[in-house]
Amino acid sequence: MQKLTWPPPCRQSCKSNPINRIDIISNQTAPSMSNKRNSLSISRMFDSITPTYDILNHILSLGMDFYWRRQLADTIDTKKNIRILDMATGTGDVLISLLHRHPDITKAVGLDISENMLALCRRKITKYHLTDKVTLIKADAAATSLASETFDYVTMGFGIRNTTEVLATLNETHRLLYQGGKVLILEFSMPSNRIIRNCYLFYLRRFVPLVGRLLSGDFNAYRYLNTSIENFYSQENFCRLMQKAGFTNINATPLTFGIACIYQGTKPG
Repeated sequence: MQKLTWPPPCRQSCKSNPINRIDIISNQTAPSMSNKRNSLSISRMFDSITPTYDILNHILSLGMDFYWRRQLADTIDTKKNIRILDMATGTGDVLISLLHRHPDITKAVGLDISENMLALCRRKITKYHLTDKVTLIKADAAATSLASETFDYVTMGFGIRNTTEVLATLNETHRLLYQGGKVLILEFSMPSNRIIRNCYLFYLRRFVPLVGRLLSGDFNAYRYLNTSIENFYSQENFCRLMQKAGFTNINATPLTFGIACIYQGTKPG
C-alpha cells in the first residue's frame, strides 16, 4: 500500500542534541474543566479494563499488534544516547518493544493517564529488568508539564484518538521534542479499499464489542473502541493536523491493508 507524504519532504538539515537529565517541571496551563472531566472518564475506563487489556489486544488484532509495534520501533534511527517519551504508554508494550529493539536508548519516559495501566506497566518493566532506563509518569498527554525540548523521539501507540484534544496533544509533542526530533504515532485507521473497509467495519461493530464484553465484562469500553476508530481522522486529514502543529517531513505508512498506520513528523531544526 502506498505511503502518503504530506507535505512534500523539506530540505532542512535536522540535528538532535543530547541531554544530561530529564527534568519534570510544572510550566503548563491546566486543562479546562471540561477536559478534566473527559480525562477522568477516559482514565476510569482504562482503569476498569486493565486486567484483560493485553490479552484482548492480542486476540482482537489477531496477533498483528506485535508486528505493528515492531514496525514502529524499527522507524527509529540507530544512534547513541537516545532520549524517548512514550505517550499513552498503557501497559508498556510499545515502550518495552522500543527498548528491546534499541539498546542505545539511554533514558525513556512512559506517560499515561490511567493509574492501573501504569501499575501493570511498572510490573512489566521490572520483569524485563528495564527499571534503570524507565521513568513512569501519570499525566494527560495534552498537558504533560515536562520540560520543553527534552526528547529525541516522542512515540504513541494507539493512544492519540483517546486524548482529550488531538491537536493539543500534537502541539505538546512538538514542544517536548528537540529541534530535529521526531514524533512517531501508531494508530488505527480505516482501509481505503471498499471491500476490506466493509469487512473491517462489520468486525469492529459486531465482533469487537461482543468479545470485549465476554472477556472483560465491559461492553461500553469496547463499543467505544470501534466508534473511536470510525470517527478518527483520515490519514490525509491527520497529516494536515500534524502540519498545523508545526511538523514537517510528514508521512503516513499504512499497515495491514490500512487497518493501522504509522505517522511520522519532524520538528524543524
